This record gives sequence, structure tokens and C-alpha cells, in this order.
Amino acid sequence: MENSSQPVHTGMVTAILTGATFMAGLDLFIVNVAFDEIGRDFSTATDAPTLSQLSWILSAYAVVYAALLVPMGRLTDRYGRKPGFVAGLVVFTLASLACGFAPGVWELVAARVLQAVGAAAMTPASLGLLLAALPPERRAAGARLWALTGAIAAALGPAAGGGLVQLSWHWAFWINVPVGVFMVVAAIRYVPDVRQNAGAPRPDLLGAAVLAAAIAALVLGLVQTEEWGWTSAPTLAALTAAAVGLGGFVWLSGRHPSPVIDPALLRIRSFASANVTTLLFNTGFGASLLLGILWMQQTWGFSALETGFAIALGPVVVPPTSIIAARWFGHVHPSRLIAAGSILFAVSALVQLVTLSTEPAYWTTFLPAWAIGGIGVGLALPNLVAAATATLPSEQAATASGIVSMARQVGFALGVSILVAIIGSGATDPDGVRAAWLFVAGCSVLAAGAALAMTTTRQPERVPEPIG
Repeated sequence: MENSSQPVHTGMVTAILTGATFMAGLDLFIVNVAFDEIGRDFSTATDAPTLSQLSWILSAYAVVYAALLVPMGRLTDRYGRKPGFVAGLVVFTLASLACGFAPGVWELVAARVLQAVGAAAMTPASLGLLLAALPPERRAAGARLWALTGAIAAALGPAAGGGLVQLSWHWAFWINVPVGVFMVVAAIRYVPDVRQNAGAPRPDLLGAAVLAAAIAALVLGLVQTEEWGWTSAPTLAALTAAAVGLGGFVWLSGRHPSPVIDPALLRIRSFASANVTTLLFNTGFGASLLLGILWMQQTWGFSALETGFAIALGPVVVPPTSIIAARWFGHVHPSRLIAAGSILFAVSALVQLVTLSTEPAYWTTFLPAWAIGGIGVGLALPNLVAAATATLPSEQAATASGIVSMARQVGFALGVSILVAIIGSGATDPDGVRAAWLFVAGCSVLAAGAALAMTTTRQPERVPEPIG
């Protein structure tokens, strides 16, 4: 049952829950452009951090965040989403404060791990709370808005980071503190508590730990391929550990009365297809985002601030696209909008490939294609979460959103690692960059095909009973 002793102010609740998601997503990308200044600040007369060491500021967050999304979603579904959400916000805010005061690289990495723990707790809980607070007819729109904030955060991260670095790299973290404090207070005051599975058996904690370790090994193997190499012993060991861990998780799930992921959940065709589509689309999206940044900085000579704002102009079209699509094509199945967005993103990559110029020509060769891609993102990403959760009971919303978010993060890591394999150490070779844009287009076409698979079932899907 849903327990709440206070009236639900849906506007305020929506702002708090989507705002927290935006803040967590922004932190995945805001640090990219601060690397140089962090490295200089931590350098001494005799020692300076290597690029490999600095890369862990990003990798540690990505690995822990992706690994904990599903277990945290399952735990908040079982023990209460509001306590999980508020606790995640508190941890994230305090860890952000610690990041800004970190005296060295490894202290900063440790604080980033704590940030990721907080983000992993509040992200899936936020969607579960949002769907529970909205009437049934508004839940699909709420899911689209929740996903839209994540997409905008990913694209605006470099711009926000570029602006904050002009003050100090510390502000890339400290900006979260006042926002986080406000959200904690507002969440306690306005967000209703939801405890729909209070009588359910305790979830499979061993399975949760095994799943977290498996996903951590998978993402670690992917994000470190630039340094380790695809065929190196550490990479193969990490990927093997991930495969063994996932196999062990499946075995445990089939033998526990309350598994972390109900196997029946994955047998829902729309949910399974939505996750495959999410993985494929974000593989291309993650590769294209980094490719655009590298091209402008390494070939065109753009500064961090110039690159950040150049990247940000594309996402300007994402919110209006999503709003217009919801109003004009609300009767269209989400899978068709996702497929259309994926095809548009493929077209944008092909336009980048054809118009590529080593001479700086942002307004004529980059922005038009980037805007087409923004339209594609506005159609695809918000509808992916809506399609994944449309047939699910609200009792499973946090777990489901954790799975979708995990697929998104694994897709990002996979896209970046394959991009690095294609272009090598930099984006200065036009032939390599063209091959990378072709890869982005291929991922997007595959995502369109996976999206259309959501509507190929002839029989209505059966929604599983709530877990436990």
C-alpha cells in the first residue's frame, strides 16, 4: 500500500525527483573538462598525477554507479523509496562537499565512490516515487520527463563543467551542495512515502552483491580498455569475472523466493526490448558525445569552455521535441517514436561523416547534424523509460528503472571503449573519425530495429505479480 499522511503537491514532487535525477546524471559528465586543472592543482615540483590516475575520477563513479543501480532499486522497492531517496541525496551531497576538499587524486576518487553510492540510491527511487505520486493517466508523461532530464544532463555536463572550471575545479563538485541541501529539505517536506512491499520477504542480498560485482567488473573492463587493451589479461579477467558473476546471479535468482530481478520481469517483451534498445542507443550516443568533444578540442583547437557550449547547443532542441511529440503523437506507440528518433540519430551521424572538415566550421558542418541528433534524442530517450515501465505495476518501478538506468550506463561505457578502439589515442585522423561516425549510425539503426520489436507480439503481455 501507498502510505502518505500529507497532500501530494505533484508539481513540487516532480521538480524534486527529476531535479535529483538531473543532478546525478550531470555529475557523470561535468568532470570531463576539469581534468587539466585538477591535474595541475595536484601536481608538485617532483610529481604529477598521470592521465591514468586522473581517469579514475570518472571511472570509479561510473563503475560503482552502474553496479549499484539495480540492487538499490530493489532495496528501495522493498524497504521504502522515500528513506532510500533522502539517504541517497544526503550521501551524494556530503560526498560532493568532500570531493571539493580532496587533497589528492586518490582522496578525490574515494569521495567519488561515495557520490556514486548516493546517486545509485536516489536515481531508481526517484522514478518509483514519481510514478506513485502521479495519477495513472500521467505516469507515462512523468516517465518521459524523468528520462528527459537524464538526457539533458548528459549533454549539458561538459558545458556546465566548462563554466564552473573558470572559477575553480572545486566548484564542479561544490555546486551540488546548496542544491542538495535544498532538495533534502524539500523531499522531507513534500515527497510522500511509498511502502508497497512492506510485507514481502527480504530480497536476495547475496544475489544483489553478486550482481553488483558482476556489473562492476563489466563496466571496469569496458572503461579501462583504452589503458589495458581489449586482449590484455586485466581486461579479459574483468570480462570473464562479469560473465561468471552474471551466470551466478541467474542461478541464485532462480532459487530465491524474492530475487533482486524477478525473472518474470525480463519475460515481458516490451521491457526486455526497451532495455536492449537502451543499451544500443546509448552505445552510439555515448560515443558521439565524446567524439564531438574530442574533434573540437583536438582538431579544431576549441577550449574547454568553447567545447562545452558548442555541445550544449544541440540539446536545446531536445525538450521541445519531447513536448511536441507527446502532444501531437501521444496516440502513437512509444516504440515507433523511439525507432524514429534512432533513425534520425543515425542520419545525424551520417551527415557528420559526409560534412567532416578539419578546418573549424562549427555552424555549417557540426551544428546542423548535432541539431538533427538532438531531435532524435528528444524522440528516443524519454520514450524508452515510458515504454519500459508502461506495462509494469508501480510496485516494481524502482527496480525496473534501475535496470533501464544500468543498461544506459553500460551502453555509455561500451560506446566510449569502442570509440577509443576505433580512433586510437585521439580524434585527429579524419578517416578514423569517419569510421567512428559510421559506428554511431550502425548502433542507432540497430536500436531502431530493437525498438520495433516491442510491437511484434500478437498476444497481450502478462504483467507479473508484484515481487514477493
